[in-house]
Amino acid sequence: MKKQIKKYAFLVLIVYGNGFAQTKKHLNNKLPIEERISLLMKDMTLEEKVGQMNQYNGSWDVTGPKPESGSNEEKYNNIKKGWVGSMLSVRGVKEVRAVQKIAVEETRLGIPLIFGFDVIHGYKTLSPIPLAEAASWDLEAIKNSSRVAALEASASGLNWTFAPNVDISNDARWGRVMEGAGEDPYLGSKIATARVKGFQGENLSDNTSIIACAKHFAAYGFVEAGRDYNSVDMSNSKLYNTVLPPFKAAVDAGIRTFMNSFNTLNGIPATGNSFLQRDILKGAWGFKGFVVSDWASVAEMITHGYATDGADAAKKAALAGSDMDMESNIYIKELVQLVKKGSVKQSVIDDAVHRILRVKFELGLFDNPYKYCDEAREKSDIGSKANNDAVLDMAKKSIVLLKNDRNLLPLKKTGTKIALIGALANDKNSPLGSWRIAADDNTAISVLEGMQQYKDNTLVYEKGTEVATNKQTFLDEVKVNTTDFSGFEAAKNAAKEADVVVMVLGEIGFQSGEGRSRTELGLPGNQQQLLEEVYKVNPNIVLVLNNGRPLALPWAAENIPAIVEAWQLGTQSGNAIAQVLYGDYNPSGKLPMSFPRNVGQCPIYYNLYNTGRPTDKDQNVFWSHYSDVEKTPLYPFGHGLSYTSFAYKNLKIAKPSFQKGEKIQVTIEVSNTGNFDGKEVVQLYVNDPVASIVRPVKELKGFELVALKKGETKTIHFTLTDKELGFYDNDGKFLVESGLFNVMVGWNSNEGLTSEFELK
Repeated sequence: MKKQIKKYAFLVLIVYGNGFAQTKKHLNNKLPIEERISLLMKDMTLEEKVGQMNQYNGSWDVTGPKPESGSNEEKYNNIKKGWVGSMLSVRGVKEVRAVQKIAVEETRLGIPLIFGFDVIHGYKTLSPIPLAEAASWDLEAIKNSSRVAALEASASGLNWTFAPNVDISNDARWGRVMEGAGEDPYLGSKIATARVKGFQGENLSDNTSIIACAKHFAAYGFVEAGRDYNSVDMSNSKLYNTVLPPFKAAVDAGIRTFMNSFNTLNGIPATGNSFLQRDILKGAWGFKGFVVSDWASVAEMITHGYATDGADAAKKAALAGSDMDMESNIYIKELVQLVKKGSVKQSVIDDAVHRILRVKFELGLFDNPYKYCDEAREKSDIGSKANNDAVLDMAKKSIVLLKNDRNLLPLKKTGTKIALIGALANDKNSPLGSWRIAADDNTAISVLEGMQQYKDNTLVYEKGTEVATNKQTFLDEVKVNTTDFSGFEAAKNAAKEADVVVMVLGEIGFQSGEGRSRTELGLPGNQQQLLEEVYKVNPNIVLVLNNGRPLALPWAAENIPAIVEAWQLGTQSGNAIAQVLYGDYNPSGKLPMSFPRNVGQCPIYYNLYNTGRPTDKDQNVFWSHYSDVEKTPLYPFGHGLSYTSFAYKNLKIAKPSFQKGEKIQVTIEVSNTGNFDGKEVVQLYVNDPVASIVRPVKELKGFELVALKKGETKTIHFTLTDKELGFYDNDGKFLVESGLFNVMVGWNSNEGLTSEFELK
């Protein structure tokens, strides 16, 4: 079979090469890419150029009968004309080859298509949701997770993912926090780099590499009220210092595409925002790739009230730097006439097409348009044992131990009677998360299945209560159960007889993600009532949380002795959770987002600015606080415990003062003082107490994940440079100012050892 496939691919290349190479100089792969692009563009008509800026969703069976009517017929015919640059949601080698064959062998110029898909945290074999992966603070593991996703997606014929989401967000109401890396721009930038390198690999021409896409440009994580698709209104200071750094890190890592966002910024939709796309991205940052709109966001500028009609929307989007129109069909309908009328310059079209073609050449599609169409790889690389082992490793590293009073965890492996309670404990679908459209339903390992592997304990399972009352899908709202308590008694009876109760509670997989904003951040439905009722009969509870966002759980934080943040961990979820609960893996995760005490605190984040009245020094009400709850988070950014304990001592800065440009060396000793080997994320924070623009009370500027044997001590070294000490002013200029700097090194954003130095 492999020989036949290779023979087929070889024959295709011969036909493709012999049929075109003699007359099409751009197919000469000995020429530089830029020259090949120029040669090709000289042969292209205006219609063919605009076609490269057009992306369609594959909404028909490509290998089936030809569409005979409606939009699918138009899409099909436009592919044959060479008026399509990319397809999305066409996947599987057979389908991809069929479409690519039309584009390459049945059009005038034979320009290959790019095939895109939402490969967010895996393809068929799923890693944890991105927010969970961020909790690992393990950059190499995160890079490898994206590599696994790229391996499977590319084996299915795809060569472009709409990831990573690098939106910084500090509002847990927004459902799409599950797609990002949390609230901090420094951590977010490091993770953005890791994901880009994982997806794109060492060389884009390798058939296991896929193009990454940084999204959503920009400020989508700050939608008002945490409501998806809403407006954004923020200062330039926050834009430059919080929102943009992860996007810049993605550019520096070599990312080839950007996706703009649905929101407005300064009253202008991001799709039509030349300040973002022309001035910053393609101007100041020198980005050479291309920008794709989000789904129909070009057309949505009409609804925003920014464009009068399709022609106006096409004009404003193209002029602003949106190079490819995803599925609104506006570019293909309007741009040719706009150019002929002089409303849009030919140079605008040429720039966009040049960028798109550059990526296609970099992928090697002109040399082998079928390089991603390998049936043997499709069979061997998707769902392999190696991939499952990799996502299991990632899942274990993503788990955060929030609380462990009385050392209730790890569980004993023998002679213990355990009651496992909660519908999510026996759920094989929710752990897959929201963005898992290539995965098969009910393919996750459940917590019940994972715990059943430990056969020397007695395990009794009771559902307790359903979380939802309807079948959950990607397109529909989850209907939460608030009325059916019929399983409570059975759950309580099981708990009475148990030594330890493990309760798996939280969100259905489709309660976070796009379009899943929430104003209540507690346990959905009647799960909180179930938790309290079980607690009355047996307080020895381990609460395992399955969720896609920070939750507000003040009662549990006060009363439940052990709490494990297990997110939605993907295909190997149950095995990862069981191995952590039983101590076969010592948790080392740290929160990438602050957990609020209640939804009224949102947005809440550690790197806030001081007010003029931060404390109650005058012992009255006139200071920045709430009257009904503390202003601090329930669990702060960077928080996470271990089954062992760590001690920090001897924080040292090389000398008391430094010159600008000089490297500042910081060291600290960290010891494992407990009874288990473990890993600790050592975190360094900096504060610039007086600056020309007010700086946050502290900012993460370094971290190291260190493994320590029981009783072992290591000296951790950090280096601070102007890059870590500076900031952007309101015009986007990077400043490094002299003065005093405070340094804290610790185990979360709230606690640690402190010192200071002066920058002269």
